[in-house]
Amino acid sequence: MFDIGFPELVLIAVVALLVIGPERLPEALRTLGLWLGRMRRSFTAVKTEIEKEIGMDDVRRQLHNEAIMEEMKRIEGEVRGTADNPAIETPAEAADNSPSRETSAAADHGGR
Repeated sequence: MFDIGFPELVLIAVVALLVIGPERLPEALRTLGLWLGRMRRSFTAVKTEIEKEIGMDDVRRQLHNEAIMEEMKRIEGEVRGTADNPAIETPAEAADNSPSRETSAAADHGGR
């Protein structure tokens, strides 16, 4: 979100030290931390409330279910296509129809 690096933080700390002074700086940092924590909690609470209002969990669940149903339909289509197309051999059928078995069978019968 903010692109603040270490040199920028050091510059801010030096300016704060000069402006506020070394006596009040710890108290000012503590107060700043408390305010930032309160803001973060209130933003989180507002975000949670908005998500509850619009039913974000239901929307996420619905999108997930739709994705699963699309995947199931795709797999079902592949399975039906495979079942309707008998030209595709299973690995066991391919092993039974291999040329090495036909050649050896022909050699056994033709060699006599």
